[in-house]
Amino acid sequence: MMTYPAFEKDDYFKIDVECHLSGDIKKYIDYFPAYKQWWEGTSMTARAFGAVPKAHSSEAPKAKPAKPELPEDEQLLVYMDRYGVDMACVLPESMMDTTGYSTKWSTNGYLLAAVEKHPDRFILQANVGPFIQRGIKNALWELDYLVQEKGCKIVKFYPPEDTYINDERLWPFYKRCEELGVIVSIHTGFSWCPPGKSKYCVPILLEDVVNDFWDLKVIAFHAGWPYCHDLNMIALTHPNVYISLSLIMSWSQNAPRRLAEIIGEAIQFAGPERIIWGTDFYGAGGLIRLAVEGLRKFEMPEDLQKGYGYAPVTDEVKRMIFGGNLARLLNIDTSKRRVK
Repeated sequence: MMTYPAFEKDDYFKIDVECHLSGDIKKYIDYFPAYKQWWEGTSMTARAFGAVPKAHSSEAPKAKPAKPELPEDEQLLVYMDRYGVDMACVLPESMMDTTGYSTKWSTNGYLLAAVEKHPDRFILQANVGPFIQRGIKNALWELDYLVQEKGCKIVKFYPPEDTYINDERLWPFYKRCEELGVIVSIHTGFSWCPPGKSKYCVPILLEDVVNDFWDLKVIAFHAGWPYCHDLNMIALTHPNVYISLSLIMSWSQNAPRRLAEIIGEAIQFAGPERIIWGTDFYGAGGLIRLAVEGLRKFEMPEDLQKGYGYAPVTDEVKRMIFGGNLARLLNIDTSKRRVK
């Protein structure tokens, strides 16, 4: 039986803003050519986080024979309990650009089933796009259904597979989310996954949206990296913009200076009450561990405090970032831990 190193417990109530449940993606490996692009491209991103990239062959790995294992929602709960994460906003992995827009890897219905099975641990974060391919009318119908009938409070927009953040054809979607009081999370910065288009998700495009929809709460994933300055400038003057640290928390291990500069400026411009913690989990438990340890042990370097005026990241600030800020947006009671 495999054992794991002891993990120190803490009393931070944690809500992961970005946890992907992908379904059985092995079925796509040998069928869609663009999936092979995705596989090889994303395997190369390991080098940015200090890991050795997987084999660079042009062929995607062959599906392995099935073996008994936990369903991915149950496995996610194992990781959450192991690393002290109380709740997770679970969302489907769309990636329709890898399937010729013929199918999604996983669906809102798949995620809804997991949420209904674990309502005290999972929060549905739907994805009703890609809007241009399916049509705004169809997206709005599903949005209304999930919000009004299933209690969805947060919806993700993934521009790399769809269109520009500020494409005015999306205005009915933003308007409806604003009317319903639904938070919109948006992938910002760069596309980490081929064949997604990075030009669709640069943070400066967000300015048009939040100017027109002042009451719409927007969470910008990945801190807009590598365009963090642009996102921070938008957040500086737009109180409805929140900055998520999902994925980039992994730099706590191999690029702590980079992470410190990102966190320091984000807090300086947006304030600690608008910074949101997350992992960008997609199956690897190590992402959760790194994100938890990264923030729990984080200290702002003294030279950045002196040179840039960055504030110390106190225990109170960590508590806000780990879960307090998102709990306030989602109206979640953090007085009782959910971790087993």
